Amino acid sequence: MKAIDPPIVVSAVYPCSTEKLWSAITKLDEMKKWYFDNIPEFEAIKGFKTKFAVSSDTRTFTHNWEVTNVNNGKRIQYTWTFDEYPGESYSRFEILPINESKTQLTLTCIVTSNFPNEITEFKRESCIGGWEYFLNDRLKTYFQNES
Repeated sequence: MKAIDPPIVVSAVYPCSTEKLWSAITKLDEMKKWYFDNIPEFEAIKGFKTKFAVSSDTRTFTHNWEVTNVNNGKRIQYTWTFDEYPGESYSRFEILPINESKTQLTLTCIVTSNFPNEITEFKRESCIGGWEYFLNDRLKTYFQNES
């Protein structure tokens, strides 16, 4: 899969072990608390697929994810496509331990087939803002509430 644009990279450090962070990004009940609350199922297994709809004010985005790479406890990657729109990207989550109580998560999002430019949600700035929201707001809040 060849990138069309420069990758979007967002990193954050969390007050937890690598095991707790891995669990938060791969276990369905935890993902629903900070990521998408309507994911019907998820498994950190290469080839696993899931589908769910997310609506904005004027549009529906039916997410199709397929897990394409898993290195348990360290990295997971899955593709993103949408029923309603052309385009494809993948997101890679990589975990790096800092010490026993701090762990870094780096998200890399790479577009491999263009999404419609005229749709605000697909603009690069929206994508960056969305990932920063999930990693720097939602996931950090999740860990604050879990401790």
